[in-house]
Amino acid sequence: MAEQQPNSQDQENSAPSFSLQRTYVKDLSIEMPNAPQIFLEQEAPAVEVSINVAGQRLAETVYEAAVTATVTTRIQDKVLYLVEATQAGIFEAANIPADQLDPLIGIVCPTMLYPYLRATIADAINRTSLPALHLTEVNFQALYEQRLAEAGQEPKEEEEKDSGLYVPPGATRQ
Repeated sequence: MAEQQPNSQDQENSAPSFSLQRTYVKDLSIEMPNAPQIFLEQEAPAVEVSINVAGQRLAETVYEAAVTATVTTRIQDKVLYLVEATQAGIFEAANIPADQLDPLIGIVCPTMLYPYLRATIADAINRTSLPALHLTEVNFQALYEQRLAEAGQEPKEEEEKDSGLYVPPGATRQ
């Protein structure tokens, strides 16, 4: 009897694959509720930034991930500007182990989307005629682990050392 050789096409179909299909601005708003009077203030503004990550399955191997940043800039108790932007992306993830999908959507996808979000926010603020604001880098793995801790799920010890997370070509772990 002849021994059956695995079909190379079957091996390709079962190999993990991950790719960004599309990126888009899902939501963008900017408010300057105290303009033009606030422009007369001489004090340096205080900046508060909050980041949120979300994801959902759209089809069997298609997912949407989104990163939302809210930037509130105040001079004393008056809002100079408030910018909120959501950058989203459509990702294809096939043959990824189930236990790695959530970290993939919660860490890798936001890491890939964040540079687009930073540019969108910088552009929106630039259009106010105020000095540019460039958001600092974000460690999405730390945010993911914080979210797990808040939900009462501690990451496994092995995952803290090396998560074994599938990282697509060109992406880096933080």
